[in-house]
Amino acid sequence: MTKGTVLAAIGGMAILGLMAWSGNRAAQANSNGASVSASAESTPQTDAAQTSVMTADATISPTARPMAKPTPPAAPPSAQAPDTQSTIKLTPPDHRGPVTHLPLPRYVSLKGSKGNARRGPSLSHRIDWVFTHPGMPLKVTAEFGHWRRVEDRDGQGGWIHYTLISGVRHVVITQDMVSLHARPDEKAEVVAKAQSGAIAHLDKCNSAWCEIDADGASGWLPKTDIWGVDADEARD
Repeated sequence: MTKGTVLAAIGGMAILGLMAWSGNRAAQANSNGASVSASAESTPQTDAAQTSVMTADATISPTARPMAKPTPPAAPPSAQAPDTQSTIKLTPPDHRGPVTHLPLPRYVSLKGSKGNARRGPSLSHRIDWVFTHPGMPLKVTAEFGHWRRVEDRDGQGGWIHYTLISGVRHVVITQDMVSLHARPDEKAEVVAKAQSGAIAHLDKCNSAWCEIDADGASGWLPKTDIWGVDADEARD
């Protein structure tokens, strides 16, 4: 299945529209238990680096009890040292993939016109979902060898071969008839409109706005109107 794009002029503004990607996004695999052959994916499976996680139980030994000694007399209150204990805040380490060492989760895009999302990280696993729109934004949530666990904005997905995804960033419009502005400002000139479900290339981002472009139209819109970028992400 494919999507079409519609671009029509209304007044002095360009209207950018793409068919909702969710309709063309995926079709679940046949639930009748049919087996999936290794040829379902054009890219042959290569040897995947097996990633193992080892844990060790720490043994805590009791502290040896010292011999009893006479207790010295307590110092008067005025001679006692003040409490200088301070609170130590620990910052959790960045969560990075065991294969690429890139942050998890992170956003990528579908490279071609089709991507099979499987139940597990190998060709022997059944296909649960099929992505069918080039540039569709996906979120990588796990890694194993040559496979990446991805999901779309609705949480649908599975394990996909790394050759089927790209680091080129795209976003999907989540609100209908969103205004694209000439600058990252609500009062700036509106240069285009984007329909819900439209896929657009992601350009720059600041703390609250992102610049996107598609079909020759480009402009700025709030991050709250798109999916495929982190709330605190900045891009130059």
